[in-house]
Amino acid sequence: MINLEILFMNGYGLYVWPSFIFTFVICLGFYLKTNKTLKKLEKDFIKEAESLSKQEFENLKKQKIAKEILVSHSKN
Repeated sequence: MINLEILFMNGYGLYVWPSFIFTFVICLGFYLKTNKTLKKLEKDFIKEAESLSKQEFENLKKQKIAKEILVSHSKN
C-alpha cells in the first residue's frame, strides 16, 4: 500500500503538485508550438529550394544546415 504522506509532503503537496503540473503543461505547450513552427519552416525551405536553379541548388546542398534539412526531409 502506498504511503500517501509522501504525496502530501507534510502539507506542502497542495502547493507543489499544482505548480509542477502547471510548469509541465506550459513546457509541453512551448515544445508543441516550436515543433509545429519548425515543421512549417522546413516545408517553406523545401519549397523555396525546389524553385532554385540547378546551380543554386547544388550550392545550397553544400551548406551544412541546408544539407541536414534536405536529408531529413527526403527520409519522410
